[in-house]
Amino acid sequence: MKGQDMNPQDKTSQDPAMNATDLNKQVLQITLEDRALIKAVEHGLPVTSRPYAEIARQLGTSEQDVIARLQQLTDKGAIKRYGVVVRHKELGYTANGMVVWDVPDDRVEELGMCIGKYSCVTLSYRRPRRLPDWSYNLFTMVHGSDRDEVAKKVEDIVNECGLQDIEHTILFSTRRFKQRGASYAQGNTETRPKTMKPKTRAAAKLRLIKNADKP
Repeated sequence: MKGQDMNPQDKTSQDPAMNATDLNKQVLQITLEDRALIKAVEHGLPVTSRPYAEIARQLGTSEQDVIARLQQLTDKGAIKRYGVVVRHKELGYTANGMVVWDVPDDRVEELGMCIGKYSCVTLSYRRPRRLPDWSYNLFTMVHGSDRDEVAKKVEDIVNECGLQDIEHTILFSTRRFKQRGASYAQGNTETRPKTMKPKTRAAAKLRLIKNADKP
C-alpha cells in the first residue's frame, strides 16, 4: 500500500528489558561529515546539471564521495526516503481530491493495495476511525485536471475494485501550501521556517470541502 504505516514495531520497542548497551548497538552512528551532507540535501538539490558535484564543492569533497555516502545513509536507514516533490498544478493537475473510505478492518490491506495501484493515486494511507464523528479509515489522494475528472477516476476505481458497497466521499483541497521536508540537521537555523504567529497558524490549516455538484 502506498504510504502504508502499518509496519510492525522494531525490535527495540518490543523488548522493554533491553539494556543501554544493547540499545546503543542499534543506534546509527552519524559522523559530523554525515550531518553536514544531510544538511546540504534536506531542502533539495541544487538546480544544476551535476547537483552532487555542486554539493561536493560546498563540502570540500568529491562528487563520488557524496553519492556513495548518500547511498550508505539510505542503506542504513538514516535517510528514509529520497524522492522528488512534484508540483501538480504546474503539470495541469489542478484538482486534488482526498477520497476517504469506510472499509471493513479486515479488508483495508486488500482494498488499499487495489486503490493504490492506479497512477492517479499518489497516497493510500490507513488511519484510525474517530467514532462517532468520523468513520473513515482509508485515505487516498486522487489527482485530475478538474473535479469532474477526479470524480470520474474515483468512479472507475469503485467499479474496478468492487467498492460499490463501501461508503466514501471526496474532499477537495482549496488551497496549496509549499511542500517541503523536515529539518533534521542540528544548527540548521538559517533554512528552518520561522514560527507562525497564532493567528497565522489557524489560517494555515488546509481547508477541505465535500464533493459538490458545482466546481
